[in-house]
Amino acid sequence: MIESYIRPSYQHFCVDKFCDWLATKSITPLHITICATLTGVLAAVTIIAQYSWLAVLLLLISGYCDSLDGSLARRLQQTSAFGTVMDLSSDRLVEFVIILALFLVAPQSRALLSMLMLGATLLCITSFLAVGIFSENNGDKSFHYSPGLIERAEAFVFFIVMIVWPTSFNVMASIFTLLVLLTAVLRLYEFGRQAQ
Repeated sequence: MIESYIRPSYQHFCVDKFCDWLATKSITPLHITICATLTGVLAAVTIIAQYSWLAVLLLLISGYCDSLDGSLARRLQQTSAFGTVMDLSSDRLVEFVIILALFLVAPQSRALLSMLMLGATLLCITSFLAVGIFSENNGDKSFHYSPGLIERAEAFVFFIVMIVWPTSFNVMASIFTLLVLLTAVLRLYEFGRQAQ
């Protein structure tokens, strides 16, 4: 949701210019995807070690690399099914390790809400991929992209709040779970309405 408003300016000022520079180097979109994955995993490690601000920085770098890899692939005309699969897999791995790390900070008190966040995320990505498979693609991504209430930018905002303000975990995890579930339900409802 946030992305639909800020993406054009963010793309122009933060992504396109760097893509132009990267295009002159020997850096491939897959390298950027790997960087997104590694910095996301390192963010999880720093959450567990309770280096909160370093975790936030690494998570933001991971998110930036995630927005960069697809743009670089399109800029270099190197889009591929493999690149799309790697990007999606990287995104889910990063989200999983961040939720796992948030759980491991206080396993006794965070177990149920962490499981609910993972379950909601699983349902949401399933709805996203299923709708993408059965919808015509009119965008510049590899398949139909159906936006929702909670997308990656919003998820990262929730994660960051939970990282830097640990006492907010129960409230933020509950809201996150409800909004992610609502995103999945609304996406499925809209797809069902259009399919009739």
